Amino acid sequence: MAESLYEGFELLEKELEECIQKIEKPIEVLEIGAREFTQDLLRLPKPMSKIKKAGYTHLVRTFSYKIGKNEIMIGWGKYYGPMVENGTIKMNARPHMNPLWETNKEKYYSKMIAKIGF
Repeated sequence: MAESLYEGFELLEKELEECIQKIEKPIEVLEIGAREFTQDLLRLPKPMSKIKKAGYTHLVRTFSYKIGKNEIMIGWGKYYGPMVENGTIKMNARPHMNPLWETNKEKYYSKMIAKIGF
């Protein structure tokens, strides 16, 4: 039994090495999912705002992603985006990112997996 367990680990090691070779730059794979998610966020309906000030940009139009050294961050261009998403002491949450992610995450995963070639 110990020998078959060892063989199993060797097979796993080979598979992992093949995966690593296929993914030269993992950040590029993640960017595909981030780009698709951001595009879907920008397509969300934009409720009518009471603000009519010149230069005002609706919160939904400010979604973007940013590539860091080892990560990709998706967020808002307005400081109050997380407050709308998660709520505050004085305001109930009005989530838009989390429900969209939960609805479409398989689509984003499949696009990233297709990039890898599995």
